[in-house]
Amino acid sequence: MTGNQDTQDLFAILRSMKRAHIASGPASAELRRDRLKRSVKLIRDNHQAISEAINSDFGNRSIYQSLVADLATTVKMLEHSADHLETWMKAEKVESPGPGMEAWIEQQPLGVVGVISPWNFPINLAFGPLAGVFAAGNTAMLKPSELTPATSQLLAELVPAYFEPSELSVVLGDASVGATFSSLPFDHLVFTGSTGVGRHVMRAAAENLVPVTLELGGKSPVVVAEGFDIAVATARTLTIKTFNAGQICLSPDYMMVTPEQQESLVMFSKEFIANSFPTLLSNPEYTSIISDRHFDRLVGLLADAEQKGATLINLAPGSEPAFDAKTRKIAPHLVLDVTDEMAIMQEEIFGPLLPVKTYTDASEPLQYINSNPRPLAAYYFGDDKAQQELFTRHTTSGALVINDVMTHASIDSLPFGGVGASGIGAYHGVHGFRRFTHAKPVVVQSQDGASNLRLRAPYSSNLQTIQAFFAG
Repeated sequence: MTGNQDTQDLFAILRSMKRAHIASGPASAELRRDRLKRSVKLIRDNHQAISEAINSDFGNRSIYQSLVADLATTVKMLEHSADHLETWMKAEKVESPGPGMEAWIEQQPLGVVGVISPWNFPINLAFGPLAGVFAAGNTAMLKPSELTPATSQLLAELVPAYFEPSELSVVLGDASVGATFSSLPFDHLVFTGSTGVGRHVMRAAAENLVPVTLELGGKSPVVVAEGFDIAVATARTLTIKTFNAGQICLSPDYMMVTPEQQESLVMFSKEFIANSFPTLLSNPEYTSIISDRHFDRLVGLLADAEQKGATLINLAPGSEPAFDAKTRKIAPHLVLDVTDEMAIMQEEIFGPLLPVKTYTDASEPLQYINSNPRPLAAYYFGDDKAQQELFTRHTTSGALVINDVMTHASIDSLPFGGVGASGIGAYHGVHGFRRFTHAKPVVVQSQDGASNLRLRAPYSSNLQTIQAFFAG
């Protein structure tokens, strides 16, 4: 489906899909697997066209980045669900509640799930949730981002070639269409994006009591323990901070090191960028910022920080500029001497800028992290097992990775999601199946109905029994 849909169009699509879902009854394992396999086929058949569309939308994004992080990871998620769904679907037997009675938990599809996907990984964050949605026997309406128009249009053209409209439909449009989409009476709604927009989505969904899964991001910290190899921490942090030019919800948003480590951090950062990106402006492997508005926002964060006393370390190789409006490329930057008065320490950055804070006592990072909204992920570099456990137990984040960054996101057996301000709910693997499934208890009463006779009047004959229960 193409073009902006009005409110009536969207409601009509959803009503039609709901009717079809009810009329067809619960999807069999074969149908669920077929939908997952068709999703895989859509991506595999069109991987080149999809990668080129993403590159066009960004102005420049490495084809490799799109293939490895946006497409291959998504195929893996879909195939994982296809391989395990029959096990996940099995009814869960529970202990018999009484003589002659049976009880179990039926795994029931929810119905039609709405998915609002963002621009930074337009395939992974659209079809990733569908790995759980389809495995759970649901159908879906997808609203891709208007900031990736070529990719969104391509999806709208490809999906009807692989799916019936009753199985998966694509809705295109700007933010106003997104607002209407989030107000539809879905059986569940998935949103990936900023915390600010997430509040609006949740508010709109609440009008219809639609349950939501929100993946929102936030400021994910990197903490480097005293004595840890700063060269290793630098390389592993900047690997992700430069991937997609930092336009990742899980990208490190600030780094905490000791004063002694900071000088080495600057040196190793310059070496890492020089080795990874000998040039930036003409390098097809270094991603552009998605739009002029996002570019201007990031440049503004640098200007605000510098004005308020920060030291900017431009990591651009050679004599290349810190940023270029024509290509919308911004060089990786370290931002030293940051304070909480700076916008760069208050906003999710979503770009290749890395603020650095120093600490002198091992308790300071814990206190700082816990005094701020809970992040989507936290990253701790340190080999001491006791300190690892201390950090694990005394910080709360959507996920924790020790001695690396973002590694958890591609492990299908782990839940993916935030906590508090960084999100609600999690998916991936069995966790996605459960998220998009209603666990319905089923009870078969015994022939004599004995368990409920205690509720039948007159009650006087049972009073002594219940009083004895409380007497112990």
